[in-house]
Amino acid sequence: MAQINLDKTDLKILQVLQKNGRLTNVELSERVALSPSPCLRRLKQLEDAGIIRQYAALLSPTSVKLGLQAFIRVSIDKAVEARDDFSAAVQSWPEVLSCFALTGETDYLLHAFFTDMNAFSHFVLDTLLSHPGVQDAKSSFVLKEIKNTTALPLGHLQQD
Repeated sequence: MAQINLDKTDLKILQVLQKNGRLTNVELSERVALSPSPCLRRLKQLEDAGIIRQYAALLSPTSVKLGLQAFIRVSIDKAVEARDDFSAAVQSWPEVLSCFALTGETDYLLHAFFTDMNAFSHFVLDTLLSHPGVQDAKSSFVLKEIKNTTALPLGHLQQD
């Protein structure tokens, strides 16, 4: 991956795309006050550098019948093999959208979606707790979503 220095125009491109990744190059170029060719060239550089890692459609969980959202704190055996095995296994669990290795009392935090409590119970009992190395799991359910964004803050990159 190439390393690039981001200027104000690059940051504007990133901010606009974080709000709407489906813009055409012409629409994007208009919003960032750049002609289409240089805009496309900059966009390609941002992609090649790995700054833009992918484009995705963000689905409404309830619209696809995934109304139960949970955060699951997982404690595992401290052996390196257990961590490696768990990290590999979690990649195959479609219910888990995110998995984070943490400091503190909990080893991992999973963010997962389920159709209902039965699906959650099945996942925890038959998949998660059945995995070798998993010692404990504690769950919290989302009652209300206050903020959910995929846009990263970029203000710290702006040069005065």
